[in-house]
Amino acid sequence: MNLDSTELARQIRIEAVRMVARANASHIGGALSMADLIAVLYSEILRIRPEEPAWSTRDRFLLSKGHSCTALYAALAVRGFFPLDELETYGRDGSRLMAHISHKIPGVEFSTGSLGHGLPYGCGKALAAKRSGADWRTFVMLSDGELDEGSNWEAILFAPQHRLDNLVAIVDYNKIQSLGSVAEVMELDPLADKFRAFRWAVREVDGHDHAAIREALSSIPWEVGKPSVLIAHTIKGKGVDFMENSLQWHYSSPRGEQLASALSQLGGDS
Repeated sequence: MNLDSTELARQIRIEAVRMVARANASHIGGALSMADLIAVLYSEILRIRPEEPAWSTRDRFLLSKGHSCTALYAALAVRGFFPLDELETYGRDGSRLMAHISHKIPGVEFSTGSLGHGLPYGCGKALAAKRSGADWRTFVMLSDGELDEGSNWEAILFAPQHRLDNLVAIVDYNKIQSLGSVAEVMELDPLADKFRAFRWAVREVDGHDHAAIREALSSIPWEVGKPSVLIAHTIKGKGVDFMENSLQWHYSSPRGEQLASALSQLGGDS
């Protein structure tokens, strides 16, 4: 099924909220903040074949912030990688849809959960493509809090050294991590300047502006010989008023009236 990015984002948010509520699970805030980025990627940017998930020349997408897996599971199901009704099994015993992203799902390249693994692995994939002469790209979605991990900064040094201009990092910069605001826990700013100092090509966008996301990601690489990083300024819990910019929704699950209100705001049925 092909959808425009706006409709795909709406469906991602609805299905993510339903999954988290059914499983009494966590991390809905970060799933909602990256929904627009995922929607543009999976509707217009990534070279993929849902009917052939292992297509050899596909672009590779790695969700390093694996705790926000509900958004990616929803996108994959809506795009037809696996049946939509399988989303109802999320978080249940025996389900393929684990509470952190799992490579057992068609369309998922790499299991993540412990933070700081996606970008180093993505460097390896991009380097492999370069050395084999393949033209597929590697995209890695990172959380801002995840950039506290030193393994990411090793990868940020490695990528320009090897001229990995087939590598794209996307930072979901919603400015709230598990135990507080990013500024309180480990200040990242000036984040763009840090990446530039490490020899990356850098762009910043409103991470909910589909046109801006599309324009940026349609012109990779931005500089020949340099990896690209898109710093996407987002709102945690985007789309649900009582979740927006709230630390509570890193871990809480909507129930009862909260669930009904969230789904109503997103245009879904309770």
